[in-house]
Amino acid sequence: MKATLNDTVLAEAEQDDLIKIEGNWYFPPASLKKELFESSDTPYTCPW
Repeated sequence: MKATLNDTVLAEAEQDDLIKIEGNWYFPPASLKKELFESSDTPYTCPW
């Protein structure tokens, strides 16, 4: 499965490596293309 934005792949992993909770798919951190992301000073914790 791929997560894309404007035809750019942000993350990619086999479906067996993903987690689905309440209809939302979660990618493992290693599947992210980290060069496309930046750190944020805004704290956030996902309850899952």
